[in-house]
Amino acid sequence: MPCRIENPPPPSAAATTLPEPLAWIDGDLARLAADDLVRPRRVRTGKQSARVSLDGIEMVNFGSNDYLGYAGDVRLTKAASKAACAEGFGAGASPLVSGHSQAHEALERAVADLLAVEAALVFPSGFAANTATIAALAGADDVIFSDERNHASLIDGCRLSRARVVVYPHRDLTALDHLLDAAAAARRRLVVTDTLFSMDGTVAPLADLCELARRHAAILMVDEAHATGVFGARGSGLVEQAGCEGGVHVRVGTLSKALGAAGGFVAGHGRLVEWLRHRARAWIFSTAHPPAVAAAATRAIALVAAEPERRRHLLARAAEFRTDLAARNVATGDAAAQIVPVVTGTATAAVALAGRLAARGYFVPAIRPPSVPAGGSLARVSLSWLHSEADLAGLADALAG
Repeated sequence: MPCRIENPPPPSAAATTLPEPLAWIDGDLARLAADDLVRPRRVRTGKQSARVSLDGIEMVNFGSNDYLGYAGDVRLTKAASKAACAEGFGAGASPLVSGHSQAHEALERAVADLLAVEAALVFPSGFAANTATIAALAGADDVIFSDERNHASLIDGCRLSRARVVVYPHRDLTALDHLLDAAAAARRRLVVTDTLFSMDGTVAPLADLCELARRHAAILMVDEAHATGVFGARGSGLVEQAGCEGGVHVRVGTLSKALGAAGGFVAGHGRLVEWLRHRARAWIFSTAHPPAVAAAATRAIALVAAEPERRRHLLARAAEFRTDLAARNVATGDAAAQIVPVVTGTATAAVALAGRLAARGYFVPAIRPPSVPAGGSLARVSLSWLHSEADLAGLADALAG
C-alpha cells in the first residue's frame, strides 16, 4: 500500500488569498515543493516507541532521538505527575523572578552531579541554551571558531553574539590551529563544537581540541545534545568518555533526547554559571519550563545511572548495524554512534529512499537542506535501545534492496 510520508503538496491558496505584503510566500512555497524541500507535518498517535503511528500508518520508528527509550517510560510520567500535583504545571515566571521551583533546583543539582561539575543552569530548550550561552561569552571584540557541521543553535548563537565568526572545516585540527594563531590579538577566542554531530553520526576529536584550546588560551564550549546519557561510564557524554573534563570549559546538553524529557542545560564552573544567570538572555527573559518536566528529567538522570546496560546495549547494536550495512555496500560515512546516515546526495533521492523504506514499514526521515549542505541530503537512521535485532536486520535488508 502506498505511504504518504514525504513532500505532500503545499497547502492550497484557494481558500484564502494572502495580503499583498505576504504574496511572495506562495511562490517560495512552490519553489520548495519543486526542489523536494517541503517538510510534511505528521501527526503521531500514542507515545514514542520502537513502533509509531504517523498519520495513521504503523511503522518501525527510526526517526526519534529517544535513544534510551525513556520518552514513553511510565516512570518519567509518574515523576512528572507527582511534581505537577505538588507544584502545579506552569512555572508562571522567569527563573529570576519566581519561576525557579524545587523541581528545577533538584534538576540542576542532578545535572551537575552527572557531569561532575560545580553547577548547572536549566533552559527551556537546548536551542535556547546554546544561543544564550554563546552570546553571553563572546561579543564584538571576540572571535568564535565554529565547526562547519555544527547544529543550527550553535550557528545562531554565533550570529547573535556579534563576534567575528570563523567556520573551520569539519574536525580539521590543522586548519583550526592556524586560524587560532591568526586571531591571537582578539580579546577572547571561543571554539564551539558538537561532540556528536547530529546529521553525520561523527564524533569530535575532543582530546585534541582540548589541547588546542589549552595551547591557544581559548575557551572550549561543546554541545553534548546527542551524547548525553549515551556515552561515558556515568552516561554523561563524550567529554567523559574522552577523559578530558578538565579541558572543556562549557558543556551544553539537552534533556529531550536520550533523557526523554524536555529542555536544555549549561554546566561547568560555579562562577561561569553565576555569570550566565546575569547575562544569558534566553534564561533571564523566558518563563521557566514546567516543574513537572524538570522532575521527569531528574528521574531520567537517575535511571541513566541505574541502567547502564541500556547505553551499552544501544552502542553495541549500533556498531553491529553499521558493520552489517558496510557488508551490504551501504555507505554510512564516518558514523561512529547511534546516528547512522545513508547519504543520497540530492534531496529528491533522499525523499525517494525514505518513501521506499516507508512502503516496507520503516520510518526513516529524509534530511535535506538547510539541515545539511546542498548535495549532502541523506536518510538518517536513529537507533534506540527499544529496537530489536529483527528491526535492525529488516531495515538493513530494506536499505540494501
